[in-house]
Amino acid sequence: STGTFALRTLAAGMMSGMTSPARPWFRLALADKQLMEFGPVKQWLHDVAELMRAVFASSNTYNALHSCYEELGTFGTWCNFVLPDFNNVLRHMPFTAGEYALGTDNHGVVNAMVREFQMTVAQLVEQFGEANCSTAVRNLYQRGTLDAWVRVIHIIEPRAHVDTTKKDNKAMPFASIYMEAGSNEGRFLSESGFKRFPALCPRWVVTANDTYGRSPGMDALPDIKQLQHEQLKKARAIDLQVDPPLQAPTMMKDHQNFRMPGGVSYYDGVGPGAGVRTAYEVNLRLDYLLADIQDVRERINRCFYTDLFLMVADDQRSGVTATEIAAKNEEKLIQLGPVLERLQNELLKPLIDITFDRLVEAKIPLVMNPPDELRGLDLDIEFVSTLAQAQRAVATSGMDRLLTTVGNLAAAKQDLGVWDKVDVDQAIDEYANAYGVAPSIVVPDDKVTAAREQRAQQMAAQQAAAAAPAMADAARTAGDV
Repeated sequence: STGTFALRTLAAGMMSGMTSPARPWFRLALADKQLMEFGPVKQWLHDVAELMRAVFASSNTYNALHSCYEELGTFGTWCNFVLPDFNNVLRHMPFTAGEYALGTDNHGVVNAMVREFQMTVAQLVEQFGEANCSTAVRNLYQRGTLDAWVRVIHIIEPRAHVDTTKKDNKAMPFASIYMEAGSNEGRFLSESGFKRFPALCPRWVVTANDTYGRSPGMDALPDIKQLQHEQLKKARAIDLQVDPPLQAPTMMKDHQNFRMPGGVSYYDGVGPGAGVRTAYEVNLRLDYLLADIQDVRERINRCFYTDLFLMVADDQRSGVTATEIAAKNEEKLIQLGPVLERLQNELLKPLIDITFDRLVEAKIPLVMNPPDELRGLDLDIEFVSTLAQAQRAVATSGMDRLLTTVGNLAAAKQDLGVWDKVDVDQAIDEYANAYGVAPSIVVPDDKVTAAREQRAQQMAAQQAAAAAPAMADAARTAGDV
């Protein structure tokens, strides 16, 4: 079960590291960073992201995502159909390998999906209507054979020609077609469409122009087979040592008691070689075999990145510093970085886009009434999950070294003017972005400017009040003269 446990660790690690339900893992952003610092805009972006996370929590999104990471770790490809839902905004329908086929465009992006499945006659009539079913299905329905199985094909693909003047589902960019498999009546069960490709089809790693991905499980498969083989040989060796094959005189053919623990059989032996003895000796060095088994297990765990996700739990040394753990974490993420980038582009960004579209279709007041400054602007997505922050920690380490160097120079020269070269306000904003801090924690630039102006006015008033008596004395002295 080493491979199975390693896969579970990978799925749990990806779930908590990329899309943890317990903490924010994405936020909405703008290309104009200065506009993002404007209070109303910053708050609206935060509130909409919070609303989307609430939708994910109330639907089956996180259950589907955990299934996604297990499928990716095993097969390298996952397919999930995102449906609109009246109660929870959206609902996921995940599939497993073998239930679907995918197609890509000229850029290698998945834009088509076909799946074949079975429905009962009653389900077909209920979903598509009796008039749209084939003659064979209608006959079964009229005879009351409601539980008979019928093969159905579902196709989602881009339309070659889109009529933008029409508003019905049959004119949308992506066609959704249901048909009965094997039917020759030349009609569909239904034909509709989607504005956006409704399936999430991420891949772990893609080689060249392959449609399907490659998985850690595929890399670990040779080691898993070797481990099963060695475990089998170890069990056979132990059996041969504990219960070895025996040779005995023929007169003991009907006496099996001596094969039982503590069993004794008495007989009259004849000749010097008479007696019960093993047929051959088995002297397998189990310690060598166990050492090789442990080496194979470690290779399997490395394929599934368990050394990354269990780094702190497996480190039994004392006195380990947070800096050392962070350095190891960054080193391990070098291998996982390309995978995270692909999953963000093929899984998480499409999921957020589909969810935002659903909120717009539902006419949620918050989404439909953004600040005037956002009218006509495109929204960006920034990921602030644990793994995403670990990747972005490289940028903060550079800022750490810069600020430390500036502080040392200011202390050495005993001149605080050195800090005039550093925009501390911008450094704070960059740290907040890298750490994924909620915007309510960091004060927007416009409020900071207003607070500083008010504080400067108060200080000027205090200084004027303090200087007023001295100025009055000076005026009286000048009058006396």
